[in-house]
Amino acid sequence: MTENDKPLDQAVDDELKGVPEHLHEGGGEEPSSPLAEVVEALKRDLEGARQEVLYAQAETQNVRRRLEREKDEARAYAATGFARDILSVADNLSRAIDAIPPSLREEDSMKGLVVGLEATQRELEKVFANNGITRIAAVGLPLDPNQHQAMIEVPSADHEPGTIVSEMQAGWMIKDRLLRAAMVAVAKKPD
Repeated sequence: MTENDKPLDQAVDDELKGVPEHLHEGGGEEPSSPLAEVVEALKRDLEGARQEVLYAQAETQNVRRRLEREKDEARAYAATGFARDILSVADNLSRAIDAIPPSLREEDSMKGLVVGLEATQRELEKVFANNGITRIAAVGLPLDPNQHQAMIEVPSADHEPGTIVSEMQAGWMIKDRLLRAAMVAVAKKPD
């Protein structure tokens, strides 16, 4: 029989040889010896330290998650300021295209200019889409104060009150955030 093959009780008894009887677990006549009090105090300190370590680990994990979320948001919305600035360029390009009368669009001398402006507008919209910048739908929809800014009310028998009848300036979103509200005209009941 080797040392590892001993029954558990015998192994415990062998370990306790030379240890005073009152220090054995559950034995002895001195239930509150100074050594037992020290051991209990150390156990309480150890449990307190374990709790502090658990709290520190949880706090570290929370900080890590918060930093990851902030990093993701910073990456997703980094272009917000630039996008807001470039919207005025898109507005002016759209106004320039709209200002060309249909009669001039058909002239040979103007066709190249019109095609170039329209291609530039399509490319700008493609760049917007690639960066999560989308136009807000407006005309024909009910007014949504989170996306639309009502500039005027227009009496209309053809539309329900509160329905957007025209758009004065396009509104834009970047991912799930409002970049610029659409400026709109809203129907109201005729007088």
